[in-house]
Amino acid sequence: MSAEKVKEIIKKWNNDPDFVIEMLQDVQSEFRYVSQDSMNVISDNMNIAPSKLYHIVTFYKYFSLEPLGKHHVQVCTGTACHVKGAPRILNTIERNFGISNGETTEDKMFSLESVRCLGCCSLAPAVSVDGKVIRNADSVTVNKKIISKTKEVEEQ
Repeated sequence: MSAEKVKEIIKKWNNDPDFVIEMLQDVQSEFRYVSQDSMNVISDNMNIAPSKLYHIVTFYKYFSLEPLGKHHVQVCTGTACHVKGAPRILNTIERNFGISNGETTEDKMFSLESVRCLGCCSLAPAVSVDGKVIRNADSVTVNKKIISKTKEVEEQ
């Protein structure tokens, strides 16, 4: 975490406390998590209680207090996806990547998370990799799709 980078983010939002959530989103995007140090910089520079920042970060699912992997994999486990096989997909990813739901691989390449809804029930079961949805996913091909999508990103 770079205190200077966090200060740049604060400045980007004109030091306006009404945009603290946006500041935290930018911190999350920049560092792949919101550290205690980054919350302290925002708190000190914005005169916002650290407890308020912690409340925001723990309330919204978007934020993480732990560093996420370079590639964020989300498996929808909402009703439509569940019925169409999301638990099998989640189990397959866990086995093949050697992590459990909510964990990150040792090499910090992949984080896995089940989510209640990706907002695309008609595409069930759905898996999101770095914000891009894989529709009609199945446990046989999902790992190949995840790896190929991340390799595409790596090659760019």
